[in-house]
Amino acid sequence: MASLDLDRPLLLGQMLLQRGMVRPEDIEAGIAYQAAHGGRLGAVLMRMGVLTAESLFPVLADQLGLALVRGAQLDEAAVRAGLETLAADGARLLAAGVLPWQDADGRWLLASADPLRAELRESVAALPTLAAATWQLMPEAELEQWQQRLGRAERQLQSLDAQALREMAEDAPVIAWVNNLIAQAVESRASDIHLEPGERECEVRLRIDGLLHTRLALGMDRYPAVASRIKLIAGLDIAERRLPQDGRISTRAAGAELDVRVSSIPAVYGESIVMRLLPKKRADLSLERLGLRPSQLVQFKRWLGLANGLVLVTGPTGAGKSTTLYSALAATNDQTRKILTVEDPVEFRLPQVIQVQAQPEIGYTFARALRAFLRHDPDIIMVGEIRDRETAEIAIQSALTGHLVLATLHTNDAPSAVTRLVDMGVEPFLVGASLRAVMAQRLVRRLCDVCAVPTDEAPLLAEAELAAAVADARAEEGGGDLPRWRRPVGCPACQETGFRGRAGIYAMLDVGADMQHAIAREVGLPELVALARQAGYRSLAQEGALKIVQGMTTSDEVLRATGAAEA
Repeated sequence: MASLDLDRPLLLGQMLLQRGMVRPEDIEAGIAYQAAHGGRLGAVLMRMGVLTAESLFPVLADQLGLALVRGAQLDEAAVRAGLETLAADGARLLAAGVLPWQDADGRWLLASADPLRAELRESVAALPTLAAATWQLMPEAELEQWQQRLGRAERQLQSLDAQALREMAEDAPVIAWVNNLIAQAVESRASDIHLEPGERECEVRLRIDGLLHTRLALGMDRYPAVASRIKLIAGLDIAERRLPQDGRISTRAAGAELDVRVSSIPAVYGESIVMRLLPKKRADLSLERLGLRPSQLVQFKRWLGLANGLVLVTGPTGAGKSTTLYSALAATNDQTRKILTVEDPVEFRLPQVIQVQAQPEIGYTFARALRAFLRHDPDIIMVGEIRDRETAEIAIQSALTGHLVLATLHTNDAPSAVTRLVDMGVEPFLVGASLRAVMAQRLVRRLCDVCAVPTDEAPLLAEAELAAAVADARAEEGGGDLPRWRRPVGCPACQETGFRGRAGIYAMLDVGADMQHAIAREVGLPELVALARQAGYRSLAQEGALKIVQGMTTSDEVLRATGAAEA
């Protein structure tokens, strides 16, 4: 690369004075400003109005020994060819303020308004292609015009790309492939479809009963058309591949009406796409189908009959909290009570329930929706998730002013919900006064009833825990042949996994007067857990042990689902 003569004897200020372009006091003022605020002397003098770019740049060119090139002198075709040759490196140079092109002899030329910038020289030095490049000066305004012109051309090229992608997305084989994928996922009882592009192929995985299973691999030459098809029907911008996008599809597949939530994120090898399958009609939205034990079902219905207070459902993402709340609303919807929900997103439509979609991007947050709800005379309010202090405080105020508030919260177990609210900044006495109940939950895979077989091998349970689980199971079933250990085998009915469907494990915490007083006194979590156990609270692990004894699942499944909570 042509070197810049950074040690020329004459400084810019001296040259300007010699040519009578500035006064000594102008130079002194410029140097003083430069010392205080930084920047190059030429740029400072232009900012002060002493010089214009037209007068400054010829002097700069003489000082540095570089040619001065004007924007109008350049051949647009040569500039475009240079950028295409350099590909991504060319785009980065252009964004940094360097215009690269080749002359008729194939020599590289680089135009910049400030070729002395260290970062520019380092960027160019890192590119072997430009090792012998020659620097030239170009006024900044003219360089910016070129950047804008090339930016418009890039957008036009993206528009052409979008048109080509749209044509590929409307190809009959691509349409059939995407439709067939969704239908296969529905038939496999999948909750999500994951398309994960790699270097050579895109892996398609289905989440079935909470775990991902690889189904097929798609060549990367076909993936852009498939991704464009999904984005097109989801209402996304198919030309935008640099930013995350979210959309929705309403479709019919394998005889079921579906809402499909689509999310795309930019990744190293292309856009990764996830489709969540949500049946429009849910026959299982009933408390009886949740898997609650008979005593738990009675307890939960009692909570839903409360006139006011806060009832929380806790657990990690994918634990079934939304299904529990929807089932609770369906059970309480007797047409005598006004029910409002605020969700993000609204997953299922419930009849005779006013469901509101939060839209944080326009300022319509959970907290703002809750404030508006109080003017609509609700009896029951459902909050999709308590995420921050403001939402928590308004939910608690609603619970204290005569409303039953149902909400979800991310915690490992039921007692931790108290400390989570306090950590958000809610006053402990408000938590104690409003909180009525907490239910923690997890989902475990059910053993396939077609292929699961009895086994003599006892699960990994402590002796006392095993004895307690057997006693609880016998009490619940009124005797019976217990324990019933079973192990998975695998068959066509369960797609050789040994499991089919999922069951819920629920830990129920009644917040009585003693616990409310303890919360108001700001006692620690161990004391809260001890109080809960005295009142009959059973942990998720204890509830899971009961499912193992009954032959519903395995100890590995319970450990996978509850290990973090029990730790």
